[in-house]
Amino acid sequence: MQNILNYKLQIIAIVFTIAFMYFIFRLIVKGKLREEYSFVWIICAALLLLFSIWRNGLDVIASLLGIYYAPSLIFIGALFAIIIFLVHLSVVNSKQHKQIKELTQEMALLKEKLEVKEDQK
Repeated sequence: MQNILNYKLQIIAIVFTIAFMYFIFRLIVKGKLREEYSFVWIICAALLLLFSIWRNGLDVIASLLGIYYAPSLIFIGALFAIIIFLVHLSVVNSKQHKQIKELTQEMALLKEKLEVKEDQK
């Protein structure tokens, strides 16, 4: 009975992971998710699919890394991924802030030139 329950749980995990991948691809196609951000979600979904299919994979990888409690590997990986993603978002935010500042300055210069031209008429 326990073995049947494990296989049902594995099939449910595989189906939900494939549905999640489909959802991500639909967001990309519709233009609601940029490709640069979709990369992270596709990797996460691929890892979920890998561990859904290969049930002992987490234990094997944890033992190779010397981690005694395999589920803690999930939290370490998630924490690492979150930190990398936050650094990436900070870089994007800084770049956009700089671009907004430059565009505002250019707009002010163009507005001043336009006002000077109107005063000359």
